[in-house]
Amino acid sequence: MDKSTRKNREYSIQFKQQAMDLVRVEGRDPAVAARDLGMPASTLCLWLRKAGWVRQEDVSDGPLPEDPIALKLKVAELQRQVKRLEMEKEILKKATAFFAGQSL
Repeated sequence: MDKSTRKNREYSIQFKQQAMDLVRVEGRDPAVAARDLGMPASTLCLWLRKAGWVRQEDVSDGPLPEDPIALKLKVAELQRQVKRLEMEKEILKKATAFFAGQSL
């Protein structure tokens, strides 16, 4: 589709918030979230950037933000990360036990 036939789609404020929450709160990748919503990833990334969101790997271990909303988002992000790491640890434990049993 060329630029002359592409239509600028209007999104409601509620849709924008829900789309950004998929990334900020649920931890989904912006490109995947945008694809699932049937929208351009660049649009979702623009909204996120305007809202002050940065990718996890872009976040330094600097001082915590003072904004309560930003703190809540940071806590939710860290809780997701802990959950994922605990799951990975369990998988590694099971794999170690499996391969230790195979070598006997």
